[in-house]
Amino acid sequence: MIRDVFHAAAWSLDRRRFVVGAGAATLMAAAPAASDSPVGMARAQEAPPEGFGFEAVIERARALAAESHAPRRQSPNGPFADLGYDKYRSIRYRQEARIWRGENRGFELDLMPPGSIYTDRVDVSVVENGAERPLPFDAQALHFDPERFGLPDGRAPEGAGEGLSWTGFRIRFPLNRPEAMDEVAVFQGASYFRGVARNQIFGLSARALAIKTGAPGGEEFPVFTHFWVHRPDENAAEILIHALLDSPSVAGAYEFLVRPGAETTMDIRSVLIPRDDIQEIGVAPLTSMYYFGAKERGRVDDYRDAVHDSSGLQMLTGAGERLWRPVQNPATLQMSFFQDENPKGFGLVQRQRDFASYSDAEARYEKRPSAWVTPAQGWGKGGEMLVEIPTQSEFNDNIVSFWRPEQALEAGQTYSFDYRLYWCGLPPDDAPTARVVSTRGGRSIHAENSRLLAVDFDLGDRGMAGIEPRVEVSGAPLENVHFYGVPGGSRARVVMRFQPPANAGVEFRLQLFETTSGEPVSETWLYRWTPS
Repeated sequence: MIRDVFHAAAWSLDRRRFVVGAGAATLMAAAPAASDSPVGMARAQEAPPEGFGFEAVIERARALAAESHAPRRQSPNGPFADLGYDKYRSIRYRQEARIWRGENRGFELDLMPPGSIYTDRVDVSVVENGAERPLPFDAQALHFDPERFGLPDGRAPEGAGEGLSWTGFRIRFPLNRPEAMDEVAVFQGASYFRGVARNQIFGLSARALAIKTGAPGGEEFPVFTHFWVHRPDENAAEILIHALLDSPSVAGAYEFLVRPGAETTMDIRSVLIPRDDIQEIGVAPLTSMYYFGAKERGRVDDYRDAVHDSSGLQMLTGAGERLWRPVQNPATLQMSFFQDENPKGFGLVQRQRDFASYSDAEARYEKRPSAWVTPAQGWGKGGEMLVEIPTQSEFNDNIVSFWRPEQALEAGQTYSFDYRLYWCGLPPDDAPTARVVSTRGGRSIHAENSRLLAVDFDLGDRGMAGIEPRVEVSGAPLENVHFYGVPGGSRARVVMRFQPPANAGVEFRLQLFETTSGEPVSETWLYRWTPS
C-alpha cells in the first residue's frame, strides 16, 4: 500500500553539512535468539564487556530524558572561527597523534575539530580495561594548511581553541592495503555517520534517528553528545562504540559494533526514552543524493550520463516480497509510504556499478556504497517512508528513507530498535530473482501527448521464454505494453506507453510472471511519474 503526499514547498539538506563527513505502547523487545537475529549472532560471539558498557549508557540516557533539553553549542574561536567548507576540510588530525597509533590494534582514530557548520560540543572518551578516559580537545594535535591559515609550521598558536570541544571522530583501518590506514567510518554532525566497504568511497549517510522529516513545521535533528570508543584487542577486526543521543523530544543510548571488510557491517542497538509523545519518528534513516539519471536526462544540461549516490529504494517485506522503487529528483516535494509489518530489510542502493553509467572520473559515483538495513527483531506494523526533495545540483542531499512505526512513541516509555547495517555494493540476497537494472522515460514519438517508460530486467539464466509482464497503473490510461529482449545477453525490456494527466502523478506497479504457473520471477518495480 502506498500513501502519497504532494507538497509544493522545497525542503533540502545541505550536502556539505553532512557529507564532510513497559506498558501497552512499549516496543522494548526481549533479546532475540542468536539464530533469529544478525545482531544476536554478533553478541553470541563476543564476551560481555567488563566495566563500562551499554547498560551504563542506557542509564545516562534515562537520567538525561528526565531533565529538560539543553543545547550544547560552542562558538569556535581563533583559527576555528569563520571557516568555510574548504578551509575547514584542510585541517587534518596529525598521524602521530592518532589514538592507538603504533599499538598494532587494527584501528586508529582521528578526532574532528569544531568549525564551519560543526558547532555542537561532542565529548569523546576511550574505554580501556573497563574504564572510560576522556579525550580533551587539543589544537596541537591538528595540522593547519600553511597557505590557508598563514601558519608556516602548520601548528596552532599556543592557547588556540581554549574552551572548545571535539565534534566527532574518524575510524581508520587497513581496509584496502595492509600498509595504509584507510577511513572506514565517520561519526560527525548531529547523529549522522557514514561507512564504506573495500574499494569504495564515501557517499550516502546514515543517522541514528529522524524526527518530523519533511513535516511543514521543520525537522528536529537529534545529536550525539558523547561517544565512548572501546580500545580494540591487538590485530582486531572489529571495534565497539557507544553513544549518547539527545534532542528536545528524546534521549537515547546507541551501540555500534563495526566490522570493516568487503562488506562493512555495523550491528546497531538503540534504546530510546522520549520526553514527549513522538508521532513522526524515523528509525534507521538513510540520507542520499539523486540529481539525475536516464529518466530525467532530457531536462538536465550536463556532460555526464547520471549523477547520484543511490539509484533506488530496495525493500524485502515481511511477507517476503522484493520491491524496487527508483528514486527521482521531482519538481515538488514527494513523500511515499510503503505499509508493511516486520520488514526483513530495506535500503538505498546504488545498482549501476560501472564507470560508463556516470562517466565522472572525479566523483566516481560507481564506487559509492549502498546501505542495507536488516532488523534484528520484529519491528511490528508500520512502513518504509521515502522522501524525495527537489534539487538543482549534486551538492544537496535530497533523498531520505526510514522506517516509521505505526504507533507513536509515548513520553516516558522505553523503546528498542536493533538492526544490522551493511555498507556494500549490492545488498546481500541470494534469491534467483530477476532484478531491475534501469528505468528510462521520455515522450513518445508515436502518439501525441503520450509518454514512455522503459524498464530493463536482468533475467540471469532464465531467458524470456514463458515469461510475461503484468502492469498496474493508477492515475492515467495505459495505452500499450511491449516486452522484448535487448542486447546484453540476459536483459529484457518492458516498454509502457501512457497518457499523463496535466497536474497529477501516476503510480505504476510492474512484475514479471511465469505464463503457465503464474508464479513471479522478478522483483516488483514501483514507480511514480510526476509532471516536471
